[in-house]
Amino acid sequence: MNQPEIEKIVIIGSGPASWTCAIYAARANLGPLVYEGALSEENRLRGTLPLGQLNLTTEVENFPGFPEGVLGPELMIRSKQQAERFGTRVVTEDIVDVDLSKRPFILTDSAGATIKAHTVVIATGASANYLGLESETRFKNYGVSACAVCDGALPRFRNTPLVVVGGGDSAAEEASYLTKFASKVYLVHRRDKLRASKIMAERVLANPKIEPVWNSAVDEVLGSEEKGVTAVRVKNHQNERRTIEATGMFAAIGHTPNTKFLKGQLETDDKGFVTLKDPHRTTTSVEGVFAAGDVADPIYKQAITAAGMGCKAALDAERWLAAMGIH
Repeated sequence: MNQPEIEKIVIIGSGPASWTCAIYAARANLGPLVYEGALSEENRLRGTLPLGQLNLTTEVENFPGFPEGVLGPELMIRSKQQAERFGTRVVTEDIVDVDLSKRPFILTDSAGATIKAHTVVIATGASANYLGLESETRFKNYGVSACAVCDGALPRFRNTPLVVVGGGDSAAEEASYLTKFASKVYLVHRRDKLRASKIMAERVLANPKIEPVWNSAVDEVLGSEEKGVTAVRVKNHQNERRTIEATGMFAAIGHTPNTKFLKGQLETDDKGFVTLKDPHRTTTSVEGVFAAGDVADPIYKQAITAAGMGCKAALDAERWLAAMGIH
């Protein structure tokens, strides 16, 4: 790989934000270098292998241009191929350390290589939080999901009972959204009242298709290889167990942004999402560093919004480089 002494742009991540950013940056002759992540067991367990969260998804029905739907891995592979077609270079390693205190920025990867860069785009995504049950892991993409908007309209979830786990705004929104498709939604929460905002909580409790399951936690996800999820067993504070027939379980207990490697060098919100200096752009607290996709998006967390932010990050980086006389 012919690598310049100082990269004009390094993109960290390998989801829709990263590949879209790379496509735009490559077409602008910025010669982007993408760090897509390492093929490590640690990344597998965290759900941060190359090609991002969509690589762990089966059918994607809400990405424009695919009227019949597209498999998540296929969408990401094609996006990567499109970026490479225009000259994007890809390294299958993690960025494990960055120094954003001086220019050019210095990055260190998991193979020990050091890279200098004029601009950096953080597009490392956010990993959905799951309960950590072995049975939950077994049925991921076979009835277990962490995104109702992504998966709720799939045939397996239509006109059947579903379970949502959580008690905050995310859980309330997911439960409400799923009532468009499910015959009934059971909302399992550890406490005896929702943590969601008052208006969201009132809306959920007033919905006849939503039944709260208070003071309870999921004990096990039940199902089979052929059918996927068929039921969810919950346990209340008195250790009483109840089996709820359902074709799906949605974990709505938040996301953890993948920003540990930044070691606090960028401003983040209280949940760890990178704070954008200008909400209409992708600028961060450090000039020349941009953020795109779920790592800087605590609200939408969709493939299409991530792709849009990736486009913006490439354009923002190109304009910044031009203003600095580098490009």
